[in-house]
Amino acid sequence: MMSGGFGGDRHAQPMAEINTTPMVDVMLVLLVIFIITAPLLTHSIKIDLPQTASQPNPEKPDIVTLSIDTQGKMFWNDAPVAETELASQMTAIAQKEPQPELHLRAEKATPYQKLAEIMSAAQNAGVVKIGFVTEPKQKE
Repeated sequence: MMSGGFGGDRHAQPMAEINTTPMVDVMLVLLVIFIITAPLLTHSIKIDLPQTASQPNPEKPDIVTLSIDTQGKMFWNDAPVAETELASQMTAIAQKEPQPELHLRAEKATPYQKLAEIMSAAQNAGVVKIGFVTEPKQKE
C-alpha cells in the first residue's frame, strides 16, 4: 500500500532543521564587500579652494498688507486705517531699511480708481516694492 509521498512512510514527520548554509554564505559575501568598500567611502581628495569675500544674503524684507474692500475701506495689516493716515504710514515704511514690501489685496469689485490712487500715494511716499495678492483659480 502506498501513502502519498515520494519516499513512502520513512519521512512521515516534517523536517525540523533549517539549512543555514546559504544564509551564512550570503552574509560572508556581504561582509567581504563591505570590508573592501568601507575605506573607499572615507577617502577624500585634498584640494586648495579659492578664498573670496562675499556679502551675506540680504534679509527678506517685511511684508505690509493693505486690504481694500468694495466700499473703499482700507485695512493696514488687518487694522482699519483712514485715508488721512495712509500717506504717513507709507512714508514711514519707505524710510525703513530694508524697505518692506507693500502687498495690495483688493476685492474683485473694488473700483480701479481707488487702486490707482493708492499706488500713486505709495509712489509719492517712496515705496518701491508693490505687489498684488490674488486668489488662485479653483480647479474644477
